[in-house]
Amino acid sequence: MTMETPRFLSGKLLLAMPGIGDPRFEHAVIALCVHDENGAVGIGIGHQRAGIGIRGLLEQLGIDPGKAPDGPVLHGGPVEPGRGFVLHSDDWGGQDTIQVTGLGALTGTIDVLKAIAEGRGPSRYLIALGYAGWGEGQLDEEMTRPGWFAADGRKEILFETPTAERWAATFKAEGIDPRLLDSGAGAA
Repeated sequence: MTMETPRFLSGKLLLAMPGIGDPRFEHAVIALCVHDENGAVGIGIGHQRAGIGIRGLLEQLGIDPGKAPDGPVLHGGPVEPGRGFVLHSDDWGGQDTIQVTGLGALTGTIDVLKAIAEGRGPSRYLIALGYAGWGEGQLDEEMTRPGWFAADGRKEILFETPTAERWAATFKAEGIDPRLLDSGAGAA
């Protein structure tokens, strides 16, 4: 019996390898929400946006923060950095919510933020601005070169691990000591 790598990586956590070569993705942890023959969309969960928290974001959007606890707003990725996304537990769903196998659900509409402020939103959530996106076949091609590692999606990494610790914690959950990863290409 042979084990095949799944062609599509929806529900996986994509980890930037040391020395990826793009400073925007150093120590990146990306929750892959959609990956199919048309491309891929992921939400960065490994870096906080500087200078804004959840309550401040809600106020900027004209939403009374009400019962929303303050917490970090994440840098979801370099694409559309002004667009918000909520990666959340699957105990809440709105009109445009999509299920993300193994991770929960993703909503990109303002109704989830209003529900969070009113105390009737998902029990667990991450709020991010921007996303990482790949066109048709682009991520598939990138996965054939060094740079990215696809790890199992784990809700405890999303919702229970502090943002700054997600990259190392995900590697450790895969049985890899991230301190031993080499950032150089090397030559024989």
